[in-house]
Amino acid sequence: MSPDATHAPSSPCRARIAVLPGDGIGPEVTAAAVAALRAVGRRFGHAFAFDEALIGGAAIDASDEALPAATVAACEGADAVLLGAVGGPKWSDPKAALRPEQGLLALRRALGVYANLRPVRPHPATLAHSAIKAEVLAGVDLIVVRELTGGSYFGRKERHADRALDVCEYSVAEIERVARHAFRLARTRRGRLTSVDKANVLETSRLWREVVTRVHRDEFPDVVLEHQLVDSMAMHLIARPRDYDVVLTENLFGDILTDEAAMLAGSMGLLPSAALGDGTRGLYEPIHGSAPDIAGKGIANPIAAILSAALLLRHSLGLHREAEAVEAAVSAVLDAGAGDARLRPRDLGGSASTLDLAQAVIARLGDASKPYPAVALRD
Repeated sequence: MSPDATHAPSSPCRARIAVLPGDGIGPEVTAAAVAALRAVGRRFGHAFAFDEALIGGAAIDASDEALPAATVAACEGADAVLLGAVGGPKWSDPKAALRPEQGLLALRRALGVYANLRPVRPHPATLAHSAIKAEVLAGVDLIVVRELTGGSYFGRKERHADRALDVCEYSVAEIERVARHAFRLARTRRGRLTSVDKANVLETSRLWREVVTRVHRDEFPDVVLEHQLVDSMAMHLIARPRDYDVVLTENLFGDILTDEAAMLAGSMGLLPSAALGDGTRGLYEPIHGSAPDIAGKGIANPIAAILSAALLLRHSLGLHREAEAVEAAVSAVLDAGAGDARLRPRDLGGSASTLDLAQAVIARLGDASKPYPAVALRD
């Protein structure tokens, strides 16, 4: 269905977007996403302003901080935040006191974005590139809601000569708020929610299951709820992914399961994410990492970053019609790439460059007059 058929034209929107390119391929894919957003602005009459700031390894090199105060201020003053990736071998010493990933974790906490949405909907043109049989993947449409600011990633950490400690801790309030977010999302979809835990072993998981069950009973009885242990979920996600609609889980489990779910789409280069809190401002980034082995070669797949920009339009700016236009443009490019390797990303066996893919998406958005990367990130 055409996006025009499902949403009325949007009123002109003025929005400020903080852009954090980060490390590795982050600047390359983020530039493509910004170019797509500029094309959306020109097509639909919106005015988007972009403020670039440092995070991760680039910030460490420039300021000896993984998340400078100026970056936090830029994000807090923005309507939404678009991020590339952080990390790389230059900063990978596990004994280092300062690491790029600390900047990302601190940013999530600073923005209060506790619900990480990671949609997985394999495109028909990419099914042949997955290691999983196409008939298993046909019709898969699920979304993982990962709790993002609690658990072992944010718990107390200790390192001693003969032992180490990472504390996993969750409060009732933390579980309640992310569960409500997931249940509300399920109501807009197929009305099914699978909560993933390890309640047969972990006390935090037993609390997780109790709280999710209560929230379901008291507030969302119309949604069908099931519980899965994380180890069995890892198997079912590959064996019968069509059975799942909304999958809710804690921070560590969600990180692992969503990387596994990339196998369903054929590549991590296709999957976007949105990190949301109680307001409209969100943090949007591809789920892939900084891929330092291909950084600077111009061959990174920008699709996940561009689709993250579509999530930004939808969730932070309320521009549903525009988000669907971006998604339709990406879908058209993937369709074209099925028969033409020059429009197929390298990670899916094609020969398209980052520039090729960005230009193709922008052309299908109806704005080929200013091809990427001629449009600068800064206004």
